[in-house]
Amino acid sequence: MFITIEGGEGCGKTTQVGRLVSRLERSGRKALMVREPGGTRLAELVRGLLKDEREDPPCDRAELLLFLAARAQLVRNVIKPALADGAWVVSDRFCDSTFAYQGYGRGLPLDILRIANDFACDGLLPDRTVLLDVEPAVALERMRERAARTKESADRIELAGADFHARLREGFLRMAAENPGRISVVDAAGTVEEVEERIWKSLKLSV
Repeated sequence: MFITIEGGEGCGKTTQVGRLVSRLERSGRKALMVREPGGTRLAELVRGLLKDEREDPPCDRAELLLFLAARAQLVRNVIKPALADGAWVVSDRFCDSTFAYQGYGRGLPLDILRIANDFACDGLLPDRTVLLDVEPAVALERMRERAARTKESADRIELAGADFHARLREGFLRMAAENPGRISVVDAAGTVEEVEERIWKSLKLSV
């Protein structure tokens, strides 16, 4: 099964992806964790380009194409081979982030995004998607705590502004309403352990 964890900045995705993979492994399943953009040498280089705003930050269309290039490489070289080998793949972001960030957030045409994303994914869609939803104030506080803990400054997308992040959340929730069979909305407020339990229950997986 191919599972993706989605959500806006500060929702706790990365933490929960790791916990879900560990739980799948404890239940006897072979599991692989990947992230977007990233997971291959090329995709990790693209990740660096997308986060770097010092001299020549990507315009909206270039940003989209960079994300899709990284995704195409990850799908072909990592995700599809792992699924063919019988592994469960859990991804920290995937195609829904493209529609939320570059579509609802940046305002690029959704019909164009669908065509481009279908090409990059080569027909691959997640079997299940967990959308971690959290109030903006909670997300902001989490990002501040993370910055203080890691000593890393916010990246270009995190600094996009409150209106941008409000559009992201609206876009994610709209996609969940349009795809109830695939996307489950999980409340990301509370402790890490509480959110982990909600995710597991939403996937309806046996122990």
